[in-house]
Amino acid sequence: MSKLTPIATAAAILTLSVAMNAQAQQAATDKEPDTVIVSGIRGSLQQSLSVKRNASSNVDVITAEDVGKMPDKNVADSLQRVPGVNISTSGAGSGGFDENDRVSMRGTAPSLTQTLINGHAVSTGDWFVLDQVGGAVGRSASYSLLPSEIVGQVVVYKAPTADQVEGGSSGSIDIKTRHPLDFKNAISMEATVQGVYSTLAEKTDPQFSGLFNWKNEAGTLGLMVQGFSEKRSLRRDGQELLQWTQVAPTNAAVKTNPDLANVWFPRLIGSSLFQQERKRKGGLIDLQFKPSRDFSLEATYFRSKMDASNYNTNYMTDMNGSGMLGSGVAPDPGYVIRNGTLVSASFTNKGTAAAPLRYGIVDNIVREGAYAQTEFFDLDGKWRATDRLVFTAKAGSTKGKGVTPSQGVFEGDVNNSGASYQLNGLGSPATVKFPNINTAVFTGTPLDWVFGVSPASTDDKETYGQIDAAFQLDSGPLRELKFGIRGTHHTRSNFEVAQGPNWANTDVGGTSTNPAWNGTTYPGNFGSDLGGDFPKNVWMLDPSILQAWGDLHSNRDVSRTYYQDMFNLKENTKAFYVQGELEGEGWSGNVGLRIVRTEGTSNGYQILPNQPAGGNLPAYPWGGFVKQTAIDNNTTIPLPSLNLKFDLRSDLVARLGISRTMTRPDYGALGGAVLLTDETHTGNGGNAQLKPVKSTNLDASLQWYFAPRALLSAGLFYMDLKDYVGYGSSVGNFLDTRASQVQNKAVFADYTITSPINVGAKVKGMELAAQIPVGMGFGIDGNVTLTDSHLDFGACPAMQFSTSGDPCDMLGASKTTANGGIFFENDKFNARVSYAWRSSFLAAQDRGTPLYQDSTGTLSASFNYNISKNIVLTLSGQNLNNPILKNYIYNKDQPARFYANGAQYYAGLHIKY
Repeated sequence: MSKLTPIATAAAILTLSVAMNAQAQQAATDKEPDTVIVSGIRGSLQQSLSVKRNASSNVDVITAEDVGKMPDKNVADSLQRVPGVNISTSGAGSGGFDENDRVSMRGTAPSLTQTLINGHAVSTGDWFVLDQVGGAVGRSASYSLLPSEIVGQVVVYKAPTADQVEGGSSGSIDIKTRHPLDFKNAISMEATVQGVYSTLAEKTDPQFSGLFNWKNEAGTLGLMVQGFSEKRSLRRDGQELLQWTQVAPTNAAVKTNPDLANVWFPRLIGSSLFQQERKRKGGLIDLQFKPSRDFSLEATYFRSKMDASNYNTNYMTDMNGSGMLGSGVAPDPGYVIRNGTLVSASFTNKGTAAAPLRYGIVDNIVREGAYAQTEFFDLDGKWRATDRLVFTAKAGSTKGKGVTPSQGVFEGDVNNSGASYQLNGLGSPATVKFPNINTAVFTGTPLDWVFGVSPASTDDKETYGQIDAAFQLDSGPLRELKFGIRGTHHTRSNFEVAQGPNWANTDVGGTSTNPAWNGTTYPGNFGSDLGGDFPKNVWMLDPSILQAWGDLHSNRDVSRTYYQDMFNLKENTKAFYVQGELEGEGWSGNVGLRIVRTEGTSNGYQILPNQPAGGNLPAYPWGGFVKQTAIDNNTTIPLPSLNLKFDLRSDLVARLGISRTMTRPDYGALGGAVLLTDETHTGNGGNAQLKPVKSTNLDASLQWYFAPRALLSAGLFYMDLKDYVGYGSSVGNFLDTRASQVQNKAVFADYTITSPINVGAKVKGMELAAQIPVGMGFGIDGNVTLTDSHLDFGACPAMQFSTSGDPCDMLGASKTTANGGIFFENDKFNARVSYAWRSSFLAAQDRGTPLYQDSTGTLSASFNYNISKNIVLTLSGQNLNNPILKNYIYNKDQPARFYANGAQYYAGLHIKY
């Protein structure tokens, strides 16, 4: 069967739309009056615009029908079409994949966007080990655990109000699930059965979701049960250029080649193959009781787990190998330096069998049983005490977990091969050669150590409760008075054991301990989507063999607990607010004040170089001693807000919002262990004294609802962030163990710590959006967001040789984000084609250097055909243009990643009763 190109696929869907429209009677036209109920895509768009039009503050809305008729597989897929919303495909540590996983707003990091479900926080976990531990651990939610099937409506709050839960400096996203009593019929049932084909993995996997809803005839009691089980095979082909560093002036190669001093080079350049099987399973149960209009009670339970076993293999040059530059060996004559970067270099083999030299490293890492999960239980109640006074209450708990039970790791040397590379910017992967070795044949011997953590886990828990009241008033501009209180108890902890050889069972370092190789190599088409000339026919171990070898030779003894990446945090919060709803002739709005108290304790670790006098601290396996610390960090922050809406005409609305918002620092920034050096009174690690990020916001927009289901809008926004979390130096008072030993008493001193610090930042931008029904069932929509942002480091010194990257850039900030789509719908079928694009942005801090993602765009399409009233044929595709994800360091002469994930095609039936 031949495969259509992405553009041909999109064109085929639209052509089919036009052809079938000639045979099918259109259900409604754009000239119909507003009183006519329109269903399908157009009905959901009309409902979304109605909510947006009537809201007292600036919001964007997505409805369930919207989600169902788009090619969306989780909530993030839908949110990327909202003006001012950015998405990314992973947390910082795992690189880019084919599924949207993180959501951010208005040119800020995902941690500054608050994600809620039914108005309460949700704890999630990450499946990848580097996102579970260390300084990368943030507060953002993993949307890969939130399938689109759970959505009733998604509301994006861009201008906050005092009654909203704090935590989103740049905005909040509230995912509202469906409710049993909202269904029309006494019994409703839905089921979707699909198959998904992943082009790169060349596998087809099943996907299933179902819903059952019952309510009694009186409409006072209802029960909804949802379930989903979705499997998908993932393969990612890549080239990774890791651990960028500069040639030290003291490097021996500089003595003979002075032009190499301070030149940047990648330590490792690898052919990276990542394979994974994702199984997302879970469900939602909702029980709703409403005996009268004055009282209701609802209980909701949700659980989602993603089993994410994965296998990562990498065949890498090693510039720190004994025959390479990092070890003082100058490259062969003819090397090229451009833009402060060693872009081309060759190293002729100088090793022998008797005295081998290392030119490369091979990693095979299997993580069987890795998973992430989230769950919550929520109770909601409402009581209308009088015609004017209404009380609402909410209580519940949420848990998130990310676990890597084990890592089987084999790391081997590539000896006496020689090596060469040539960087090609972001145009294509680097050209890499091992001239004296066949990469398809198992070679190398184990080192006397393996890296990584095993096992690793993260636990995130929160319990919450709140009571709100609303009192209606008769006259004057103050029409309603709201007030309420809320409290939470939140804990976050992680644990890991450093992986290493089990010395009791093996003589690691000897050839007798090599795992067996059964002749397996990379897939024959590895790297075909990437192009370039680098090792593609590469040997690899069978994952089951490696797992068994790792079980035998890895040490999981807790004596090797890796405190350096561990922390334990506790936060208790209290909040009180008062808010007035305002209304006058041609205008409305709200004004309020929320006061938030945070009482946090960081139970972190210090790695001391010496044992203090008379101390009995436990020894750290890699040198030094472990000291646990508990540091309190308490704040009280007022958050005022004012939102005004002006009905300039019946179809023209102007909005103005002024507010102050806050976000608590990332967990990894607060809790990272501190490593101290007594001799220089320096160290590095987390900063338990970080203050919450506070932002003063201005939001203004003009919205023209010029026709039914139509909108043209323009908006401006400005954020002045104080205590934004950047990276720099701070001073802390710590125990000087060296001086304590000398003086035989506890001696404390000030240490300069390289750590997260509070700095200033500013964000400003513009949002433009359009939604236009063009007639005959067709419609178009699109938006563009322009953002300018930077950190305020005063002079903000430029990094040497930096031409594109700016150390003042904010995480997650693209200067331009754009989305566009066209849809068609009639009685029998609907079709939609969408394209999302964002410019380059700072994605992460990777091993002390910035990691930028280059601009990228994705094409998706969906087609739904009504076979009968109750059965719908569904076809959709994601990543149809097969986007190549590219990363770089300080400039585009310093590439860091090239990833291809392929496209995904879905086909199935949706049955509704």
